[in-house]
Amino acid sequence: MTHSPTPGPAGAPGFWLQTAEHRAFLMADARRQFDFFAASARPGPGFCTLDHAGQPLPDDLQELHTTTRLVHSYALGQAIGVPGAEAMIDRGMAYLWSHHRDADHGGYNWGLAGDAVVDGRKLAYGHVFVLLAGASALQAGHPDAARLIDDVWLVLDQKFWEDGPGLFADEFNRDWTPFSTYRGMNANMHAVEALVTAYEATGREVFLHRAGRILDFFLGRMAPAHGWRVPEHYTADWQVDPDYAGNPMFRPAGTTPGHSFELARLQLQHWDLAGRPDNAGPDRARHLVETALKAWNPDRGGFAYTLKFDGQVDVPNRYWWPVTEALGALAALIKLDPRPEDEVWYRRIWEFSARCLIDVEHGGWFPELDAEDRPAATQFRGKPDLYHSVQAALFPLAPGISRAQAGLEAMAR
Repeated sequence: MTHSPTPGPAGAPGFWLQTAEHRAFLMADARRQFDFFAASARPGPGFCTLDHAGQPLPDDLQELHTTTRLVHSYALGQAIGVPGAEAMIDRGMAYLWSHHRDADHGGYNWGLAGDAVVDGRKLAYGHVFVLLAGASALQAGHPDAARLIDDVWLVLDQKFWEDGPGLFADEFNRDWTPFSTYRGMNANMHAVEALVTAYEATGREVFLHRAGRILDFFLGRMAPAHGWRVPEHYTADWQVDPDYAGNPMFRPAGTTPGHSFELARLQLQHWDLAGRPDNAGPDRARHLVETALKAWNPDRGGFAYTLKFDGQVDVPNRYWWPVTEALGALAALIKLDPRPEDEVWYRRIWEFSARCLIDVEHGGWFPELDAEDRPAATQFRGKPDLYHSVQAALFPLAPGISRAQAGLEAMAR
């Protein structure tokens, strides 16, 4: 494996976020990632998934979350002046409208192969990423972004939103007939991400309000009742379903420390946008982060993928994305209330990432490791996308804990 340069000045006083060396490391890693994933722009419309060396995988499956995440990521890239970012945004926005968008039934289809719909499920998880892509594209000045936001928001509001609990339902068939009663945290967590970004892009209060309702359910009620771990799976009436186990990538059993890190960062972003009304937002975020850090593998580094409800490790596999989300959450806490223990963790996790996860030879991050810290490919095909890892590099660079895209653009001027 080719290792990364040192992520910052070892032993330097103060916080790495304040050092020129660490900030240069973050920017260099982000740019290597954008360079690597530029090869996702295959001949013809849409994108392809890349193997570890940056070559297209043999199948042409394109899933909705991959298309949308590339749009969002390259909107961040445009903010820092990445060459070709505008063309990548254009490609993704065109493909969302011409291929993923379902002209017959409304909404957005999950899986495509060429011009064929191979998975027509209507998933809240995918639709909230459409909203995120539209919001990020709007901030990047894309002419079709407002149209996309309006189209997907109508679907989210009318088909998925359940106003009683203040949460989004999860899934329907292509024609909007129901096929399950499943309710889940993951789609709603990413809905918060999309909603706060849409608020940043448009100023529409409904987006901020709905994000707050979701956070209040999961972080105001569920997390405190479960030792500051967030149950993933629920019944139709939003009761915890402790025995549920579905897709091992999107719906693993138990609780997921990586999602706690994400929720912590999103809670701080929402709290900041809401005018910092009280201490509840930072308190929730800190409880989540401090609890999730206990999933660190003390021998090899990295985080266990899932835990049982009592906090014991369930799936010990080590993936890249929980590591990236821990970095984002810790960076937000350091910006808000710098504490020495946060800095210790921030440095520890970056040093592990530089040693084991960052692929300097080709760019991007290895998505999973085996027991000997070698790149593995048991759960993920190739390098799935750059969304998690490029945010880990760019969000710490942004001056605030919200409005990252605007902050990065101002910083790059």
